[in-house]
Order: sequence, then C-alpha cells, then structure tokens
Amino acid sequence: MSNQTILRITREIAQIQQGSDLSIAVACQESDVRHLKALIIGPHGTPYEFGFFEFTVKFGMEYPSRPPKVEAKTTNAGRTRFNPNIYAGGKVCLSILGTWHGEKPGEEWSSAQGLESILWSIQSLMSNTPYGNEPGYENAKGRDDQKMNDLYCAKIRHETLRIAVIAKLEDALGIQADGSVATPEDSPKWSSDEEEEAGDEMNDEDVAEAQAKLKFEPFKDLYKRRFLWYFEHYMSTVLEHTPKHKDGSDFTKMPFEGGGNTMDGKFQYNALGKKLVRIKEVLRDETKSWAVEGLALKRRESSKAAGVQRQSEQLADYLKRKKHHNISVELENGNPYVWIMTYFGKPSTHLDGGIFKIKMNISPRFPDEQPRVKVETPIYHHRVSKDGVLCYFPSRPDELRNHVEAIAEALEEESPPYDPRTIVHPEATKLLWGSDDDKKKYYRQVRRSAQRTTEESV
Repeated sequence: MSNQTILRITREIAQIQQGSDLSIAVACQESDVRHLKALIIGPHGTPYEFGFFEFTVKFGMEYPSRPPKVEAKTTNAGRTRFNPNIYAGGKVCLSILGTWHGEKPGEEWSSAQGLESILWSIQSLMSNTPYGNEPGYENAKGRDDQKMNDLYCAKIRHETLRIAVIAKLEDALGIQADGSVATPEDSPKWSSDEEEEAGDEMNDEDVAEAQAKLKFEPFKDLYKRRFLWYFEHYMSTVLEHTPKHKDGSDFTKMPFEGGGNTMDGKFQYNALGKKLVRIKEVLRDETKSWAVEGLALKRRESSKAAGVQRQSEQLADYLKRKKHHNISVELENGNPYVWIMTYFGKPSTHLDGGIFKIKMNISPRFPDEQPRVKVETPIYHHRVSKDGVLCYFPSRPDELRNHVEAIAEALEEESPPYDPRTIVHPEATKLLWGSDDDKKKYYRQVRRSAQRTTEESV
C-alpha cells in the first residue's frame, strides 16, 4: 500500500474523529490504520434508536480505486440479522461497497467517496421502513406490507435494546448473567490450547500483537457515557412496548428470512427493563470507585494525580482570562479527581440568578475515559436528564478546562438547533421544539428552576 493511500486513510479517520457528527465514530491502532473499528449509533425515532452497532473496516491495496471491506460485528455472535442488508454473518449489502448491484446511476463506488460516506450509507439503512430494504419489497405499500413492516420493526426494536445496548454495556462493565460484576481476574484470557496453537505459527511478538488486537475495544467508554445520556429513552421504550408484547411471545418471521440469516427470538421486555436498571447501578458504583481510586493515587503522591490537581489550580486564572466570571471550581475533600463546579446563571438569560452545583467525576485513566458530569441542583433543561446527567461536547476532550467551558456552554444554550442526538430529557425536548406555547412553557420551567435555587438557599 502506497504512502499516499495511507495518508488518505489517515486523513479520513481524522476527519470523522474531529467532526461534529455524534452518531458515528472510528478508531484504529497506531500500528495499522488499514484495519479499523467503526461505530454507528442508531438514529432517533427508528427501531434502531440509540443502539450501538459496531463494524470492522479493512482497506485493501487498491483503495481508493476499490472500496474497503466492511463487516458487521453486532450480530449476536452471528445469530441475528438486524436488517435485510446487514446479515447475521456480518455481510453488509450496499452498492457503494460493491456487495450489491444498484439500479440507479451513481450508486456504485468511486474514488471520490470515502469512509464517512460508507458509514452514512449504512446508517441510512437503519430507518423506520427496514422491510422495504429487501429487494422485491421496496415498493411494498399495501396494508399487509405495512403490518409486516410494523412486526419487523417490533423485533428490531427489542433486539436493539437487548443486543446493541444491554449486551454491549454488560460486556463493558463485566456484568454477569446473575447481575454480579466480574473482577479483572475473571476476564477471559487465551486458553493454553489457543496459545499453543497460535505459537505453532507465530513468534512471541506476533502472539503479543494478536492479543493486543483482541483487547482493542475503543468504544467502551463511549458506550457508558451515551448509555447515561439515553437511559430515559431506553426505559421509555420498555414502558411503551411491554403492554404490546407479552413476555415469551415469539417474533414474527419475515418472508425473506431463512437459512440461518434471521432474527429469531421472543419478547422479554420485563427482563430488559431490569437489566437496564442494573447497568445504571453498576455505572454509578464505577463512578464512585473513581473517586476512591483517585484519592489513593494522591496519597501515593502519584505524578498523574499531581497533574490533575495542577490543572484544577490553574483553572481559576484561565477562567478569569477567558472572562468566565460566573464559574468557580474547587476540589471535593481535596480529591483531585472530584471537581465541584458552581455555575451562576448569566444576567438576562433564562438561568439569570440561578446557582447550580455540578459534580465532575474524573477517571484516573483520563483522557482515555472521559469525565462523568452530573448537575446536582435540580434543573429543567433539555441538555440535562431528570436525574442530572449533562450532555455536553468538549472541543478538546483531553483538556479538563475545556470540559468546564463546554458544561457552561451547554447550560447557556438559548436557541439551539434541533439535534436528536442530544436529547437526554425527552419531555423538555418536546416542549422546546414544539409549538410556540410549548416553547414558552419550556422557558418558564427553566426560569422557575433557576428561581428555586435562590429561594431554597434563603
């Protein structure tokens, strides 16, 4: 592969990583940019809503003259077909990938296209009408066809929660079938037979590299943070669809399913609801453990803990220079990994006069793991979930001061553009982007939450 091709792939990866699209992500190991992992988050308002769908992308020697090879990995170990064009075995059928022959001109691959256009094309399959993606059913518009599409969406919605959300988080957190959490010693390792078999063909360096690739899981932290963002959506899905699908009832088989390339199963929404709650509990405990681990690092006079504390000490001068006079930050009980931010609502804004306490829990593995932020003072805001989880986007995730600024910017957002990927408070969102009366009601609620902060402190 030529240096020019490597440069192009590197540039395409950087473009996605530095972009503002919150629904796709890519990552690779520095040793080989030709093989990468990609994540597509299911679009809001579809049966794939906020599911985490992972793919592998392998660039061949002829790229960009020929498209890369893309394989779906979120398939329930090859047992679940999430779309007529996304097979249980991992095959992704798209004309842009050369795995399907498009009928319209311009659908084929060209060197002008790239990684981002591939991911967008795959995401476009995740619609409200997946039944029509199957050839021969694309023009299905009759009553029976609509019924079949609804039945198809029903099982996709259930399996998105079960496989593309819950299974991902349980794996990331080490949650076992009984709800207990595995210790690091319980993590799966290569068996002696696997090592012996690998050793027949690979030297020690090859084995170490292979094991590193097996452990390469770049999206774990993203799963955790987004789960906290979208938890209310997941629970709303369970509450809405539990009465519609009796536990234990079978999925409906589609006419085009067969030969192991299917989505078979039974509805079990009650069990899914319990699993979602358990995941949230484990995430809460993990966040608390960061503070304990961080304090221990400080006591051991760890250079990393000293570096985080130094950032907090430099923050006051930085905020003053940037004229952020309505923000102050201090450490909780001297712990460099727990920052308490006090945000004062700016004059002439809807939060004018409000005083809000915000806790930033920082991982001892920052920036590989990003902070978890909770607004502890009750607030009605489209960017803050009912239990205080704040949705914000730092432009420089590796700088803690940038996180502080981004938190303030999120709270101060007065007339935001509609972005379904940022919906963490569904009720507030409906008001903000509803009718004029709804919008007025939303801002009254915001102002009222600011007023309550001063009333309660009197």
